[in-house]
Amino acid sequence: MAEAGRTRLASALIANGSLSSQWLPAYTNVPRHLFVPDRIWPGHADGVRQGRAVDRRTDPAAWWGAVYSDVPLTTQWDNGKHQGDEPGVMPSTSNSMPTMVFSMLGAVPLTPGARVAEIGTGTGWTSALLCERVGAANVVTIEVDEESAAGAQRRLARVGYAPLTVVGDGAEGYPQGAPYDVVMATCSVGDVPHAWVEQSTVGGVILAPWGPDYGGEALVRLTVAADGTASGPFLSSSAFMRLRQQRAVRPDSSAYLSAPWPADGERGASALSPEALGPWSVMFAIGVQVPGVFPLVERYDDGTYTLWIHDTAVTSWATADWEPDRTEYETVQSGPRRLWDEVGAAWRWWEDQGRPGFERFGLTVTPTGQTVWLDTPDRPVPVRRASRRAYSTSPNSKRGRRGCALRAEGASRD
Repeated sequence: MAEAGRTRLASALIANGSLSSQWLPAYTNVPRHLFVPDRIWPGHADGVRQGRAVDRRTDPAAWWGAVYSDVPLTTQWDNGKHQGDEPGVMPSTSNSMPTMVFSMLGAVPLTPGARVAEIGTGTGWTSALLCERVGAANVVTIEVDEESAAGAQRRLARVGYAPLTVVGDGAEGYPQGAPYDVVMATCSVGDVPHAWVEQSTVGGVILAPWGPDYGGEALVRLTVAADGTASGPFLSSSAFMRLRQQRAVRPDSSAYLSAPWPADGERGASALSPEALGPWSVMFAIGVQVPGVFPLVERYDDGTYTLWIHDTAVTSWATADWEPDRTEYETVQSGPRRLWDEVGAAWRWWEDQGRPGFERFGLTVTPTGQTVWLDTPDRPVPVRRASRRAYSTSPNSKRGRRGCALRAEGASRD
């Protein structure tokens, strides 16, 4: 069962271009199943949903099938506090999707003898692949969760690898092992820690999933310069768990409403459909321009929905109702930030630039901050806030009030 699954998965990864001939020996020598615990929550290829728990001890066929499928496998929820069969609130450790693992490994110069810092040990599979390629003595892997780190260390030792496994804050790196030729993060960030730049060699590479508050995420590959900066392009879409130190708890809509619907909101109408804001790359482009803002979706039994937009400071909110066959969509806005205006202006900028995908964006990190740019570093993406203006009264919505038990939903990926 294991051999057939490994061969089938290898064929799929070779076919989609993620597994190169350079990394095929490591794939062969480091079986994924040796780095997957008995109890897992298999995900889906789009990376945004997980199914019920699968346990090797009670359903070995399902477990083997999940392990040798091209999907992420969640191995811990809510920092270990959740134990039920259903998914928890927030995935906190996983064995990453194989396509993403080998795409990342192939995107950086990992030659034998290169010094590597891995941020986020997880189950240890990527750590083992790195050891196989560059030598265990050249790998430092950092994991914030003690239980996950201990499990990974046991699995690594069982197959004969002994990288330096550090339990600590990945944002701080590990200066004792520096300098590194490659810093690879297997967790996403919204702010690249400058410690990673400081601990890299000049000409070294930092590879990390990066995404703004609003949503959308992509791998960025930064090259470190002698002046303490790092800059480089985004490569492709990604969907990783956030670095634990950068996770945020998002309030639901009840925190924003001070009275019955529409509270103190001002009604309006917009020709911009909420559907246009859903693709992953569009969310990325909006989020870069509109900081401190995140969306939620409230769905109704008839297939329609309300897009809520909140600011992280809990001062402003906006809604837009989507219904089929409409050319205008009812909006409501409240607070000092006119969030629908801000998001609309960001979307129009994206349109005006020719609807750029991830590959046209780049990032520069300095000791004092970071800047996202389009095409070249001298073209920073604008960061905007729309001004307050008056709104006309729109036709009555078919909804008299909104529910407040909202949840974030996965967006479509381009």
